[in-house]
Amino acid sequence: MTNALEYNSERSKLIIPEYGRHLQKMVEHAVSIEDDDERNKVANSIIAVMGNMNPHLRDVPDFQHKLWDQLFIISDFKLNVDSPFPKPTREMLAERPDMLQYPENNPKYRFYGNNIKRMIDAAKDYEEGEFKEALVLTIANHMKKSYLNWNRDSVDDDVIFEHLKDLSNGKINPKNLLDEDLSQASELIRGSGGKKKYTKNTKKGGRSKGGRKRY
Repeated sequence: MTNALEYNSERSKLIIPEYGRHLQKMVEHAVSIEDDDERNKVANSIIAVMGNMNPHLRDVPDFQHKLWDQLFIISDFKLNVDSPFPKPTREMLAERPDMLQYPENNPKYRFYGNNIKRMIDAAKDYEEGEFKEALVLTIANHMKKSYLNWNRDSVDDDVIFEHLKDLSNGKINPKNLLDEDLSQASELIRGSGGKKKYTKNTKKGGRSKGGRKRY
């Protein structure tokens, strides 16, 4: 019995540990089978076992394709059987995917965000008129609100107008376009969801002016 023991240092490396040692031994046995029909039969049996180990994936598209790919990977690409799907290669798995082309967004005034810049890009191409004036006024108020979220101190409207002109590459000049002022800073802050803060009663015993204790 002692001679039958196996040490981990003597075993082959688990290629996909999730399937365990026994399934890998089944795959290694399938590779050693010389008869083609018997090898194909054993391979299909192994696929059935792998599917039973992942019942929650039965409805996933291309589930069978994934199992066959994993079977070839576990066999170290040595298994020669008739697969219903193209056999993967070692080079295919080692190939690195192409780099994703991420959009480069480097706004000059980050506190306004990308959406404000998109709105300005759309507004600067509109024809002059009441609609454009209303749109620019709305954008400017959004910019002022965003600025106040970044810096709670009061901001002058001329600063917002200069930023708007700069972000539109000079195509929008609010000073010449708008006939009314922007919203007050207090109104914008109040409209951003701010709630009135109540100070905690710090009187000893928590009693009100009438002397009754508050609970």
